[in-house]
Amino acid sequence: MKIKITLVFVLLFTVSTLTHAAQTKNDGQEATIGLNIGNKAPEISEKTADGKELNLSTLQGKIVLIDFWASWCGPCRRENPTVVSVYEKYKDSKFKNGKGFTVYSVSLDKDKSAWEQAIQTDKLGWENHVSDLQGWNSKFAGIYGVRGIPANFLIDENGIIIGKNLRGPALEQAISVLLK
Repeated sequence: MKIKITLVFVLLFTVSTLTHAAQTKNDGQEATIGLNIGNKAPEISEKTADGKELNLSTLQGKIVLIDFWASWCGPCRRENPTVVSVYEKYKDSKFKNGKGFTVYSVSLDKDKSAWEQAIQTDKLGWENHVSDLQGWNSKFAGIYGVRGIPANFLIDENGIIIGKNLRGPALEQAISVLLK
């Protein structure tokens, strides 16, 4: 019974969130940069494991999950199979207002080899992995107000935040309502 009530709540929250984001986007005004639902997500520009700069904004046009995690984080590693499953299921999907789905992973690791090994071990098959290798002193964890991980932000094709901290079935539910 609790699970059904929780799922109903998550579904209602997701629908109201998406409606709010669509209204914000369609009123002709530029969305405010911030961390609330309906705000434009702050830009992230960070280095990949091979040292190349990767901007979040290069993914505009897709539905994107900004995922804060670390190799040493047990709850993150337990959530990774869900993120992988959702990625595999929706990466090539057609959405109402977006072309495909991807993940932009921001690692709070300090150890580069541990970070790279976790990406391989957990089969995190998307290309968008970044870290400044500063752990909890990560610049973008600070900008996004991340105080615990896993933490995530779901953004639409325009970079507008449409969901936050979606885990397990809530993540897939939030993405499935965006399908064409």
